[in-house]
Amino acid sequence: MARVVNETKGTVVAERVGHARSFWRRFRGLMLQSSLEADAGLFIEPSGSIHTAFMRFPIDAVFVDKGLKVVKVATVKPWRTAMSKGHSVLELPAGRAAEIGVEAGDVLTIQKLNNGHASGDEVGK
Repeated sequence: MARVVNETKGTVVAERVGHARSFWRRFRGLMLQSSLEADAGLFIEPSGSIHTAFMRFPIDAVFVDKGLKVVKVATVKPWRTAMSKGHSVLELPAGRAAEIGVEAGDVLTIQKLNNGHASGDEVGK
């Protein structure tokens, strides 16, 4: 698990973020889950596109470059796709990005959590 922080705005984007790096984990993503809690998310690396096939709820897709700078934010309904020139994507509950003001140009930090506390180690850099 990890915590995602918007360094540009000094806000916490999500407290509990999973990390999908393997082919199967990236492919599966959030499929077949019934929902995504407000403080949760999934960081998919690498991924310049996503799909919401077999999903029951919309999500926000925050595409970032290799330096974790936001290049695109999109709300994606079930059974749709989204693409970007980004390197990776952070999937969040629909509306979360707008709620906390995540937008193109912001820089994120992903901190690994040890026993529920940020370790200072960063993911994706």
